[in-house]
Amino acid sequence: MPEVFDTTLEYAQTQDQMDTLFPFRERFLFPQHNGEDVRYFCGNSLGLQPKSVEYLMIRELRDWAKHGVEGHFRAANPWFSYHHLFSERLAKIVGAKKDEVVAMNTLTVNLHLMMMSFYRPEGKRYKILMEAGAFPSDQYAMETQVRMYGYDPSDAIIEVAPKAGEHLIDDEAIKEAIEKAGDSLAIVMIGGVNYYTGQFFDLEGIVKAAHKVGAKCGFDLAHAVGNIPLQLHDWNADFACWCSYKYLNSGPGGVGGVFVHERHGDNPEVFRLAGWWGNDEKSRFKMQKGFVPQKGAASWQMSNAPVFNMVAHNASLDLFDKAGIDNLRKKSISMTSYLEFLLRQIDNLEFEIITPKETERRGAQLSMLFGADGRQVFDHLTENGVIADWREPNVIRVAPVPMYNTYEDCYRLYELLVAFKK
Repeated sequence: MPEVFDTTLEYAQTQDQMDTLFPFRERFLFPQHNGEDVRYFCGNSLGLQPKSVEYLMIRELRDWAKHGVEGHFRAANPWFSYHHLFSERLAKIVGAKKDEVVAMNTLTVNLHLMMMSFYRPEGKRYKILMEAGAFPSDQYAMETQVRMYGYDPSDAIIEVAPKAGEHLIDDEAIKEAIEKAGDSLAIVMIGGVNYYTGQFFDLEGIVKAAHKVGAKCGFDLAHAVGNIPLQLHDWNADFACWCSYKYLNSGPGGVGGVFVHERHGDNPEVFRLAGWWGNDEKSRFKMQKGFVPQKGAASWQMSNAPVFNMVAHNASLDLFDKAGIDNLRKKSISMTSYLEFLLRQIDNLEFEIITPKETERRGAQLSMLFGADGRQVFDHLTENGVIADWREPNVIRVAPVPMYNTYEDCYRLYELLVAFKK
């Protein structure tokens, strides 16, 4: 992709013609507006439905009808081992070994389970460090975790905020706050990509800083997974959690996922809340007392796989495996840079792009902070077949997702913004 863009429709259409990922767009279903596909820029909130979901769901329903309980072993994808379908493909996306990941539960449930294992306050080491302005579920989870141990959140939770007058959090400020907290710090829990600004944090550097002071380090990757290539094993993260309904296109309330580094996952002495499905598979049906954790992240499973909830996940991960996360990232950088260029040509609206300009510090998202007219602009886009995302008090988030968005989508968004009149 050249560094010099232009503001013509022909330019956008030419880029789409050269895009080797363009055919993946045909694998998704788009909402309709006046009989045409919408321009969908909301994949950072809920991804589109892969067309193969319907077929796969019908196949599972038929296996249930045909086999009943024996579907656990006789279904086309036996339900007993259903979660194993995802391990290798998830491992590629998050940079892990396949035993270090498992698809299970939902995001906040998994976050609490991970905190039960890795937030083990003792003596003066009881504090949690997180970014200010984290997604509310992260804030709520951390608050209740410290209260469970009798601590006051205002004392036990350290929040690192942007400098006055700025929107982004300096990665160095996070590391400095970790160093300052020192041996009072039990755990660092950071969102990989901030939902509001789209900032991608220096996760590797944050892990190193946390471990240097003796703290554990984990991530909420809701807005990072399927968006930016990750290297959780090599970065030495202790744990991570994510949802699958955003960039992973696995449906509303889709199954979540967990990473646990092998040094913990393969250590039966690490505390985890025990459940039948986390027990060693070889002895699971012996129905005996005494939990024996199976190897890896799968030992954190509590219940058997929610098969119907996982069908869309299976469909989407198949597309990721074919497209390749590195290829998707390359297109994401190109398309987001192009959209940023277009937005900076607009002179009839007053807004600021608060997502980092450096491509390595952001994913497939640009957040526009409006001083005025933001809600009217958002409604104008919606009325004209563009689905974006409004975040209070005055931000429009747009996510050009490389799996199904096009350069022409970006151009049409720009065209509508230029045409806006108060």
